[in-house]
Amino acid sequence: MRKSFGAKPLCYPQPVFILAAYDENGVPNAMNAAWGGISEDKEIAMCISAGHKTTKDILARRAFTVSMADAQHMAACDYVGLVSGNKEPDKFAKAGFHAEKSAFVDAPLIAELPIALECKLVSYDAESCRLVGEIVNVSVDERVLDADGHVDVSKAQPITFDPFNNTYVVLGEAVGRAFHDGLALK
Repeated sequence: MRKSFGAKPLCYPQPVFILAAYDENGVPNAMNAAWGGISEDKEIAMCISAGHKTTKDILARRAFTVSMADAQHMAACDYVGLVSGNKEPDKFAKAGFHAEKSAFVDAPLIAELPIALECKLVSYDAESCRLVGEIVNVSVDERVLDADGHVDVSKAQPITFDPFNNTYVVLGEAVGRAFHDGLALK
């Protein structure tokens, strides 16, 4: 038997993305966005409303970064989703974040968050709130790499948003090998 929840944006997983951009004065700003994902080979798309200061900053600079929120910085990542940059001009610093200039786009990397996509703005539709970015680089802090130079998810500890329970859930346990384990059913 199934229970109906109606037409709502409820699905697993919902990544917790932290978008960051510089404002007109070069001050970094960040926001939390859960409705997004990879939409093409080198493209990310997400839904963010036009009223966000970060949206305005992205449109002005035509660049942004998308960091993966992690368990260690969960409270700071939640904070930048709770507080508006339109009302709190220094929310980036209040979150305890430190900006590092991206070498690829005119946007800040968040030093505390180890995995980030560095993006150029492709398009934004204010009516649908759909933001599309071209991924020009993926940068990963060496502290979350294994001995072979691969990302170790147990070190990175990315979190996802659980919309059914309004909680954050840490990722980490591998349950199989992609593009391999299904071969047993052929």
